[in-house]
Amino acid sequence: MSTSFGTLLRALAHGRVDFIVVGGIAAAVHGASRSTYDLDVVYARSSENIERLADAVGPLEPYLRGAPPGLPFRLDRTTIGRGLNFTLVTSAGDLDLLGEIVGGGGYAELLPHSEPVTVFGVECRCLSLDALIAVKRAAGRVKDFEVLAELEAIRDEKRRAR
Repeated sequence: MSTSFGTLLRALAHGRVDFIVVGGIAAAVHGASRSTYDLDVVYARSSENIERLADAVGPLEPYLRGAPPGLPFRLDRTTIGRGLNFTLVTSAGDLDLLGEIVGGGGYAELLPHSEPVTVFGVECRCLSLDALIAVKRAAGRVKDFEVLAELEAIRDEKRRAR
C-alpha cells in the first residue's frame, strides 16, 4: 500500500494536533529528490495534544508496523502517554509519531527550528533545512547519510542565491 501523505497530514491538521514534519517529507519540502514511504512527525507531548492526536489518528485504524496480526494494540491517550515513538501502519499508509528525535529533542525544542509550509495542500510546520541537516547527521543511519550530501548542496545553493 502506498502512503497518502495528504490524508495523513489533513487528519493531523484538522484534528488541531501540534506537530512538525521531519524526515523524508521535510527533505522533499526543501527540494530533495529521494523517495520516502512514510510520514514522520514530531508531536507535542502535552496531555491536550496527546488527546487530539489519538482522536485524529484513531479513525485511520493505526497498528504497530511490523507487529504480528492480532496483537492487541489501541492507539489512545493512555498508550501515547506511556510511550514516546510509534511506527504505525494506517489505512492511509505508514506514519511515524515521534515524541522526540535524536539530535533535535522534542516538539518544544524543535519548534524554533521549524517553519510554516504547505505540504500536499495542508498548512503545517516543517523542520528548517539547517535543523534537518543537523538531525540527519546526529541520527547517523546509512539512509540519513545518503541524503545529507543532497541536503547540504541544496542549502549551499540557497545561500549563494541570496
